[in-house]
Formats: sequence, C-alpha cells, structure tokens
Amino acid sequence: METKVSWKLCGVSDAESQAFSSFSKTWNQAGTVLDGNWMSNLMILSVESRHYYIKRYESRGRFLRHFIGRSRVRAEWENAQLFEHFGIPTARLVAYGEETRLVGARQGIIVTEGVAGATDLLKLLKQENSCFKRRAWVENLIDRLSTHVGIMHEHGFVHTDLKWRNILASCEDDTEVYIIDCPAGRQLRGWQLAPLRRRGVIKDLACLDMIAEGALTRTQRLKFYLRYAGLNRLDSAHKKKIGRILSFFEGRR
Repeated sequence: METKVSWKLCGVSDAESQAFSSFSKTWNQAGTVLDGNWMSNLMILSVESRHYYIKRYESRGRFLRHFIGRSRVRAEWENAQLFEHFGIPTARLVAYGEETRLVGARQGIIVTEGVAGATDLLKLLKQENSCFKRRAWVENLIDRLSTHVGIMHEHGFVHTDLKWRNILASCEDDTEVYIIDCPAGRQLRGWQLAPLRRRGVIKDLACLDMIAEGALTRTQRLKFYLRYAGLNRLDSAHKKKIGRILSFFEGRR
C-alpha cells in the first residue's frame, strides 16, 4: 500500500533540526507522555534545556473528518499559522507533518516549543499564591486576552474550545497571553456561514466565562466584555448577547 509522508521544519535551530529531522524520528522520540486518548497523545521532550511538546495523532479525526476534509492535525498546524498571521501570540510552531495512505488510517505530528515561564490559566488559578489576587496582573490579563479574542473574532475565526487550559500566561504583571491547542477551530467567512460564526463566537465567550464566573468579580468580567467589544457601556443588543453567553452551557455543565 502506497504511503506518502510530508514533513516541514519551521525556521529551526541546529539542535531542533537534529531532534526533529524526520517524521519517523520525531514519532519515535522517547519523551514523557503527558496525556492521550484513542486519537492522539501529547509528550514533552527536552532539547538543550528547552521544552518541546510533540502531539502525535493516530487518526485523522472523528466522524466525516476520518474520511474526507482536512485532518485534525492539519487543522491544528494551519490554525497555529493563522494565529501568527493575525498577530495573536501562540506557541511557536517547530515542525509538522502527516502520513497518508490511499486506504486506512492517517498519522500526524505537530511539534511546538513550550512558552518559557508560562502555564495555563487553570493551573495558575489553583496555585496557593494565585496571581489572580493581584489587581495589576488581572488588569493586564483582561486587556491582552480581550484584544486577542477580539482580533480572532474580527477575522471570522472561532476557536470552539477556548477554555482556560488552552490559554497560557506567567505570573509577571506584564505577562503576554497565549492562545494554544486549536485543532477544531476554523475561519467562517461569508453570509452563508454567519449563523455558525455567531454561535461559535458565543461559545468561545461562554467557554471563557465558565471559569471566570468563579475567579473574577462581575465588574472584571464586564470589563473584559466591554474591551473585547470596544464599548464604553452596554446597549440593548450587547445585553442580549451577554444573556446568550451566560445561558449557553445551561443544563450542560
């Protein structure tokens, strides 16, 4: 059975080029497995004191994606490239590729460099001396995250899994905020896709607010929305939109 393999390195260093020189070498790297399921697994690998995340896909995806359309791994690396194009901070793309066959499964890999000093918001929230207790840090988080999400939605892109575990930051008061792990996101352009785009925007904002409800004050949550929407105060249309955000996950939590 004919097998085709594509593999791309993205402006890498000599050490990275050696560690991730081919699809097969990267697939067989002996890193530490962090998480996994039937579709993919994630491992961390150290190369010259830098950390890299290797996500290996055993399948193209679920349902129709298993047979047609772009694979889940391709969607993930193309979305990372879109974020870079939009100017949205994300983990640096190091290498990616996939193995294709005329019949049968498709494997894929995406390698990203860890963001030094950063961790996901959910872990930061659970730390004993949480930076969420510092007003300056929260103000910076609100400002940067609202800007990044606003840019994403202005381009018609919806993440669809914009949960706190997929947002990185450090505990520095001026920390940058990174949006990561987006294999299901997509850009929805044109009036035909407007209903899907509107629903995707509501879902993204609802995902963010699901944890924010218990971590931030109502004033801080409102401040995020106002900055995201570019408003000084709410009008009736935006009040209705906030109502849809707050009720999106009702009965599904």
